[in-house]
Amino acid sequence: MGVLNVTPDSFSDGGRYIDPDVAVERGLALVAAGADIIDVGGESTRPGSAPVPADEQVRRTAPVITRLAEATDAPISIDTTSAVVALEALAAGAQIVNDISAFRFDEGMIPLLVESGAPAIAMHTLAPPATMQDDPRYADVVTDVISHLRERIEACAAAGVTRSQLVVDPGIGFGKTVAHNLALIRELPRLVALGHPVLVGTSRKSFLGRLTGRGVDGREMATAGSVAAAIVLGAHIVRVHDVASLRDAVVVADAIAHGEPR
Repeated sequence: MGVLNVTPDSFSDGGRYIDPDVAVERGLALVAAGADIIDVGGESTRPGSAPVPADEQVRRTAPVITRLAEATDAPISIDTTSAVVALEALAAGAQIVNDISAFRFDEGMIPLLVESGAPAIAMHTLAPPATMQDDPRYADVVTDVISHLRERIEACAAAGVTRSQLVVDPGIGFGKTVAHNLALIRELPRLVALGHPVLVGTSRKSFLGRLTGRGVDGREMATAGSVAAAIVLGAHIVRVHDVASLRDAVVVADAIAHGEPR
């Protein structure tokens, strides 16, 4: 999954793709480099960030999604917690909903998933981005995250969402310390055991900087290490900014985990 943030303030690439022409060019470049999915977001969810109104998210994302859907067959996901934004994105040509709140922040999200039948990613976050990194604590981070995601799966199923629609994401960096993030990656097989595809997003995140001492633009190799580990431990989808440079790491890790491609 290739990241395409059409925002002025994302932690890594904020401001680079706010021009729709540049964003579409970047999305197509991600596909050409090997991305299987393009994840378009119009709201930064970096630690400390404030919510962006739904109409502004739609203004940023819908034109880009429309043009990408016309230009490529690669599935497009919309990264949002807003049912209004997700609805407009699906109408524009997106096929997947990626919600960092696991459909908690907007009560309209689960009904939208029922009605649309769109595949959806349920991610764990301890709190909204504005406060999620304020001294995050857990009784046991792996057990707590799995329990939370299991509860969200059951809430979706009870409302009529088909279980096969759902992908789960432990939410690396969303209300977690370095130790929490490492434990979640190390124990990924426990999350895989829920029976849903697992997405892991470590790309350029601050815990990699804490481990390596590198700034956000120097974390490519650290990202590669975390992505390879996640795949070997069972991740089905990895969300990255640097598709071209990380593709080889993904191919090799996948061959180690599942056998050499035919």
